[in-house]
Amino acid sequence: MALIDLISVSKQYDTKVILKEVSLFINEGEKICIIGQNGCGKSTILKMIKGSLEPDDGKRVQTSNIKIELLTQQTSLDLDTTVKEAIENQLTTIKEKLRTYNELASNLGDSPSELKEFQEVGDYLDFHDAWNIDDKVKRVIEEFNLGHFEDSYVRSLSGGEQKRVELASLLLKQPDVMLLDEPTNHLDVYMVKFLENMLTRSKSTIVFISHDRYFIDKVASRCVEVEYGNVTSFDGGYQNYLRGKQELLLNLAKQNDSLSKLLKREEEWLRRGVKARLKRNEGRKKRVLELRDVNKSQSSMLRKMSIDLSREIKGDNGDKTLSRRKMLFEIINLKKSLGDKLLIKNFSTRILLKDVIAVVGKNGTGKSTLLKLLISEIKPDRGKIKIGEFKVGYFDQHLSMLDVDKDLIETFCPQGGDRVDVKGHSIHVYGYLKSFLFPREELTKKIKFLSGGERKRVALALLFTKKYDCLILDEPTNDLDIQTINIVENYINDFEGSVIFVSHDRYFVDKLARKTFILKDGGEVEESFKTYSEILEIEEELQSIEKLTTKVKEVTPVKETIVTEKKVIKKLSYKEQLEYDGLAKEIESLEDEVKELEISMSDPEIYNEIGLNKLNSQFQEKTDKLNIKVERFFELEEKVN
Repeated sequence: MALIDLISVSKQYDTKVILKEVSLFINEGEKICIIGQNGCGKSTILKMIKGSLEPDDGKRVQTSNIKIELLTQQTSLDLDTTVKEAIENQLTTIKEKLRTYNELASNLGDSPSELKEFQEVGDYLDFHDAWNIDDKVKRVIEEFNLGHFEDSYVRSLSGGEQKRVELASLLLKQPDVMLLDEPTNHLDVYMVKFLENMLTRSKSTIVFISHDRYFIDKVASRCVEVEYGNVTSFDGGYQNYLRGKQELLLNLAKQNDSLSKLLKREEEWLRRGVKARLKRNEGRKKRVLELRDVNKSQSSMLRKMSIDLSREIKGDNGDKTLSRRKMLFEIINLKKSLGDKLLIKNFSTRILLKDVIAVVGKNGTGKSTLLKLLISEIKPDRGKIKIGEFKVGYFDQHLSMLDVDKDLIETFCPQGGDRVDVKGHSIHVYGYLKSFLFPREELTKKIKFLSGGERKRVALALLFTKKYDCLILDEPTNDLDIQTINIVENYINDFEGSVIFVSHDRYFVDKLARKTFILKDGGEVEESFKTYSEILEIEEELQSIEKLTTKVKEVTPVKETIVTEKKVIKKLSYKEQLEYDGLAKEIESLEDEVKELEISMSDPEIYNEIGLNKLNSQFQEKTDKLNIKVERFFELEEKVN
């Protein structure tokens, strides 16, 4: 069912045509990503879907009684409330519905109108996943690292922190239609993965703008590309978009050489990455299955798996030519704190010519600080960095290398003329900037009149014209569209020196980095030769082991709760109540059977008589059954509570 239709809409700003008779239909339950170059009209489409921006021509049709919420780059929060109040204020309707439900449940009669209202309120709470709203609030605040801001006023937060508060509120509200403009900006990779899970499980219809290609692949059921005032739909996520786009270009015989090369290289890398991930995942799935079968008494195995996985993160370099490469930096017992927070402790390593290193970690762990230490902008508290003789190009988030009062020609040709030297070749400045998606009419535009994304493009294009041995880049992909990120990736791939960069973009890191510095809470820095995706997968497994170990320690109290606690709540159907009442005995019986089998498997007399394979098969079967019963018990328990 279509919730919102844009029918033959057009929009123009001054002489620039943004949309030309575009039609777009938003169906219930869809998760649509809008893709396109900066300035092509992506945000314009979101505002039209919301109804806050009228088209010049065409019309918008909306299903009645649906709630639409838009997350933009500017906050709409009340700046004079605390973070906790700001979030709570967004949940008044949900909490009122919960009160209504509990009142109806306590006095429910046989009246058809009462039963209908009871059902409608229950459906509302189901849709908004609001039965345990207080627990969800705590979880979202924790995952978005807002806990220490709860009592702070919204106006005292940075723009990124305000954006996280607004995003948290929107996720908890779960309106019928959720519109998100670059929701992953200002989020570290762990927050992005949490957001992915929230959105994929959400029953809301979602339309979002993003340049995070893994995020698009995970969340989107459809990609809509905005290009030259038109829109084209591609079913599926980013991988399907790439394949569909390439096929479309071939069929229409309108291939642009540079774009074709970008798409081909992207597709080839993606295929290699998919094959590698599938191969890795086979081993991972096997380990996960083994993990699920671990019995509560086998905590020593959990500890061993945890140690093995921790070692696996570091990986194996496999490069036997390290000693023959020129050393750029030697870091010796480095320590750095900011205020009371220890960011880096006892870190030692060497950075060699042609290293491509990604610096990753949660927000606030000191990634930008490490880059500033390398360029000697700040000094370490202890230890030292030996720096060889070479030229460094530094790209910072504030774009300090740009003079905003100059236009593009003055920036790239400071000595006059209209040509720029790139990798030993003299190129017309327009020809060079065209490859960074700048039209000819913008060559005389002052940098201060460009958008944030356009300024970043200028800074990167300028950086790549210089002769450096080492590039140090702080969040180079923020505010860039996917097309520009692809261009940057190709320049870095072709660069013959070393590259050290900070990024939260998993796809960008996976594609470029040959080594990773992982900054962790408490100042620890780990080196790894695995891809960032592999590192994150292993970290998730370690978290699973930690949770399972906790459950092992708590198994007795859990069992007592199951045996002794029986509740009759109207939230459960009659059939569910019968199932809930019977599960306690079933779980207790299965636990006893598993324990007996475990004893038998450790007794040579018994397993020699019955057969170890047979006992193991029975143990596997009973353990699987027990896990299913326990999961079902907790599923029903959530409804009870």
